[in-house]
Amino acid sequence: MTVTTTTSSRGDDVVAPARAAGAGRPRRGAATWLRGGGLHSLVFLLPLLVIFGVFSWFPIVRAVIMSVQETNLVTDPTFVGLDNFRHVLADPLLWKAVQNTLYFAFLALLFGYPVPLVAAVLMREVRRARGLYSALAYLPVVVPPVVAVLLWKFFYKGGPTGVFNTILGWVGLGPYPWLQDASWAMPSLVLAATWAGAGGTIIIYLAALTSVPAELYDASEVDGAGLWRKIWHVTLPQLRGVLFITLILQVIGTAQVFLEPYLFTGGGPNNATVTVLLLIYRYAFQNSLGGDYGAATALSLMLAAVLAVFSVLYFRLTRSWSTS
Repeated sequence: MTVTTTTSSRGDDVVAPARAAGAGRPRRGAATWLRGGGLHSLVFLLPLLVIFGVFSWFPIVRAVIMSVQETNLVTDPTFVGLDNFRHVLADPLLWKAVQNTLYFAFLALLFGYPVPLVAAVLMREVRRARGLYSALAYLPVVVPPVVAVLLWKFFYKGGPTGVFNTILGWVGLGPYPWLQDASWAMPSLVLAATWAGAGGTIIIYLAALTSVPAELYDASEVDGAGLWRKIWHVTLPQLRGVLFITLILQVIGTAQVFLEPYLFTGGGPNNATVTVLLLIYRYAFQNSLGGDYGAATALSLMLAAVLAVFSVLYFRLTRSWSTS
């Protein structure tokens, strides 16, 4: 009995202060939130919430509504249910656009994805004028897209007098049709897109390389590792998380390619460069009286849904790979 009573009293001695502390702690109610400056924070945050809602969420809600309507923004809309989705899926040009988009993404990942990484690693090994090389690598990003397209179209001029064909002719190659041929048009667009977008990714990789401990490179040099072994066993494992992020960003970006097909070829020749986003543009602006905005928004939502599902699956599959 004595042992039991003593144990109980000790337990009460331990629990009682905890209960007293919990009882004395004020509850977070509306009045406490107001006295703590919550209203002032909400007032300062309200303009940002309004702007974000008007320019980000309202267009999404409006697109969902338009996807089930037949409208050209001129006449009164008519509710058609899922007819817009059926119309888009029945369009034979859709599957041509999907095929072209996948082909562009494949070429961009095959050639455009390794180029920034290789350039960043080589620039890190340079001891002098590293800032100059970084500026030159980023220069294509700041060139206006229209100016860049005009330059590239001049370089891609067919026949032996074109810039690229002239240079290749010095070594006995060419001339090549470039943008004028259906089989050459898409690789030509990928080349121009890689040149225009690689600079930003190079800067990201250069920033990530600064976080790699120098001791790892010193230890690899002591073990007799050369440049390529240091890249394979030290650099790439340390950049694994960044590489996975840039990969998903490039996949999403290539799935929404529009600028190059629209400005270079307009989808030609023979619809060889029509992409999904270019097809959406054609639905919406195919004539001066207003296009089929219902079909355009329906295809936009389908593309967004596919990319969302792909992103979720990608992050679930690579969650352990990017950290292990």
